[in-house]
Amino acid sequence: MNKKFGIKEVVAMGIGTALFVVLTNVQIPVFVVPNTFLQPRMAVLAFLSAIFGPIVGAVIGLAGHALGDAIFYGSVWWSWVFPDAIVGLVIGLFVKKYGVMNGEFVKVKNIVLFNVVQVVSNALAWILVAPVLDIIIYKEPANKVFLQGVSAFVLNIIIIGILGTILLTVYSKIVGKSSDLKVEE
Repeated sequence: MNKKFGIKEVVAMGIGTALFVVLTNVQIPVFVVPNTFLQPRMAVLAFLSAIFGPIVGAVIGLAGHALGDAIFYGSVWWSWVFPDAIVGLVIGLFVKKYGVMNGEFVKVKNIVLFNVVQVVSNALAWILVAPVLDIIIYKEPANKVFLQGVSAFVLNIIIIGILGTILLTVYSKIVGKSSDLKVEE
């Protein structure tokens, strides 16, 4: 990753964290598994990670989730904070390959790559890291936390796969068109 880290990335972290926090209470309940929801904030995390890279994605996932928990619930559930950072980090690692900033995200191969990466990152975060941390930190029962983790995994890949892909496609089309502008002589 040769991308320079500068003011745009710092601003993206601030705005992204604020959006993540604000969207904490925007949840669609899934009544099958307790404490799991369809959350649009995950699509925002994936969107910003795919544009600004792994550091921005990890910070938004970590700070956004921690602040959202603290503000809206009064305490931070760290075993679910770190997985959001992992999702942002892993999606951001492939920022150059998605081609968002040059209008290339509209290509099927780039959309497929983004969705494969988001599925893998969510699997790592929610099927492995979150349940293991729940067991280690909070002494939660394994059957409960693995069920919650698999549920969060499925819900996140759905919301990112649909909303995240739409956001990135539209944004890539807009950025791609604006990069076609040339100064007339």
